[in-house]
Amino acid sequence: MSRATLRYTRLSPTKARLLARQVQGMNAEVAIARLEFTPNKAARMLSRVISAAVYNGGHDSKEVEVLSCRVDAGPVLRRHMPRARGRATSIRKPTAHILVEVGKGGQN
Repeated sequence: MSRATLRYTRLSPTKARLLARQVQGMNAEVAIARLEFTPNKAARMLSRVISAAVYNGGHDSKEVEVLSCRVDAGPVLRRHMPRARGRATSIRKPTAHILVEVGKGGQN
């Protein structure tokens, strides 16, 4: 089993989790191909992390599957935007940590 992480990426963890649930348990090659044609910022990040996990283990992407794909919330960058009458509203720019583990299907 090999793993790869991507930390502090400017990405909404809620939106990334939707894609992470889809690729979990898939063959790594199929997961990368599916994410490649998904028009999302999270899809590009996830496919790069899956590729890195496959490379870290020295595996071939055809023979391993995505054992776990986890997206955790990172720190939130807080910014302010000026509004009418001297007020300001807050802007939340979330970050995420992505952890992917790949390995043979039978082992844990």
